[in-house]
Amino acid sequence: MKVIVIGLGSMGKRRIRLIRQYDASIGICGVDTSGERREQAEREYGIETADSIEHMRENDYDCAFICTSPLSHSSLIHRCLCLNMHVFTEINLVSDGYGENIKLAGERGRVLFLSSTFLYREEIGCIDRMVKGSSSTVSYVYHIGQYLPDWHPWENYRDYFVGDRRTNGCREIFAIELPWLLHTFGDVQRVHAVKGRNTGLQIDYPDSYLVILEHENGVRGSLAVDVVSRKAVRNLEVFSEDMYLSWNGTPESLRYYDYERKEDMPVRLYDMVEHREGYDRFIIENSYFHEIEAFFAQVKDGAAALYDFEKDKRTLELIDRIEG
Repeated sequence: MKVIVIGLGSMGKRRIRLIRQYDASIGICGVDTSGERREQAEREYGIETADSIEHMRENDYDCAFICTSPLSHSSLIHRCLCLNMHVFTEINLVSDGYGENIKLAGERGRVLFLSSTFLYREEIGCIDRMVKGSSSTVSYVYHIGQYLPDWHPWENYRDYFVGDRRTNGCREIFAIELPWLLHTFGDVQRVHAVKGRNTGLQIDYPDSYLVILEHENGVRGSLAVDVVSRKAVRNLEVFSEDMYLSWNGTPESLRYYDYERKEDMPVRLYDMVEHREGYDRFIIENSYFHEIEAFFAQVKDGAAALYDFEKDKRTLELIDRIEG
């Protein structure tokens, strides 16, 4: 099998490492307009590189991993499908070209796979099972935040996609979190959002949101999303008449309250956690690897994906409602 990885930034390099971990025999070509990034990828991973996909012919490669900025995804997805490649894409944040690309993938019999990494976290799977096993309706309170300049300390936040209003930092957080929240707690019936600016950041969008979500099954949730918090936080509480659990975003922090023993009990889910130096403690490699496994399982065996473009269209519509 031969794949191309388009975009050799930090995410593209992560995908190369994990594809190699999944199957070292897969041939990889890296594509990037930056000569410096191409040279670095050639040196670090021993792969071939190219500055574009324009010279590629149909059936040159089996799969494409699109790891560029979100606004470039639609045209790249279309081009790769036309070249008869299965496509794995990072989150899109906008629904540009969704209808056309879904139709084209169906006509060509190609897999169109959309990353939603949190759905592959062991903690999320456990939370999902506990919530759906509860005999009473649950509620939740969830805060996710991190100061925007700390996201990519090596570059200015105005120089990559989070500086753009259409693909802004808060929107990315919503796009990461809402897929698993909707999967676990159900579709949203009503939403009420309060938003504003609490910083002097040079951005033209709100830097903080407080959102109330009323799900169709009666679940109610309070969601705080911001690019303000100087400490990176991911704090979740889920509670009902018969359960209480908490999670702070790290593999070892999931806990449930044993109300007979009157104490919090840790939930152990991992034999080994892979964490790369330089990344926040919330980011572990295990879930990124599992979704690559899921992509290739869909390509080879037609296995159903946990997330897709149709679901993402509904997620993005909900984010549009939140942004107002």
